[in-house]
Amino acid sequence: MRFNINNFQMQLPQYGQKLVIVSGLLLGLCLGGCNPSTSNSQPQLSANPATSATTNLDKKGKKVVLTTFTVIADMAQNVAGDKAIVESLTKPGAEIHGYEPTPSDLVRAQKADLILNNGLNLERWAQKLYNSVPNVPHVTLSEGIKPVEITEDAYKGKPNPHAWMSPQNALIYVENIRKALVNLDSANAETYNTNAKAYSQKIKEVDEKLRKAVSVVPADKRYMVSCEGAFSYVTRDYGLKEAYLWAVNSEQQATPKQLEKVIDIVKKNKIPVVFCESTVNDGAQRQVAKESGARFGGVFYVDSLSPANGPAPTYLKLLELNITTLTQGLEKK
Repeated sequence: MRFNINNFQMQLPQYGQKLVIVSGLLLGLCLGGCNPSTSNSQPQLSANPATSATTNLDKKGKKVVLTTFTVIADMAQNVAGDKAIVESLTKPGAEIHGYEPTPSDLVRAQKADLILNNGLNLERWAQKLYNSVPNVPHVTLSEGIKPVEITEDAYKGKPNPHAWMSPQNALIYVENIRKALVNLDSANAETYNTNAKAYSQKIKEVDEKLRKAVSVVPADKRYMVSCEGAFSYVTRDYGLKEAYLWAVNSEQQATPKQLEKVIDIVKKNKIPVVFCESTVNDGAQRQVAKESGARFGGVFYVDSLSPANGPAPTYLKLLELNITTLTQGLEKK
């Protein structure tokens, strides 16, 4: 974490009486960043859907659940219904791998009753946040999922963090959310159980749609070429082959070696179309398309939902949009 203390002090007056709280939280966050992150052996709790701030919200007795990014916020909201307030730390369209919590994030985390995170090294910044709010429980939603390992680059051997992209894995996320909410707020357990069951059924229906959509694509065309290697769980589940420029979003631009690798794959296999993700610059992938003779087929949504008026405002819409973008791109002459 990199905070300019002088600049931060200039911003403090707007928080009024929260001065002492925020200063203490910020100090804890900065100090936490100087030490190796530690794992909590206790079952973890983690959460958020949209962008409204808990600090200005009348809780009316409801529990406040904060999530690390918008996708799991939407999942959590579907389980919580109107019995809990669910918010996301990051906004729609945000790149979450390298996100850095802000002073206002610390205030929101301090006021939350529960924080939901993905895990699998996605939010490497989150441990510093937790160190600053030790009394707020957090739950890791990927618990119980068998991870797919990254096979190349600096992340080789580490788990691919994008487990939610698999609808089958999403069912595990929903169950973990359900258990966390019931544990937090047993008075509304019946609602959480009912909502989780209904939402899981919707996920199963989308899963079946995706399988049917992919099944009509000729086997030799079932390639998914993206900027980030975020689709390993999708390609595993639906019989697709994967190629990507970089394993995890950390580069602003692809290296010549990465470009050459993907261009060669596209040419060798006569792949007709390539894609990128909504949260990164697509310039490198457009270069791949130009030099390989393929088309640029548009963007997938992965790490973030779109705003409410965009094409992927919910997790289910995200899944459907991605598979439609892929299959239409592969089928187009």
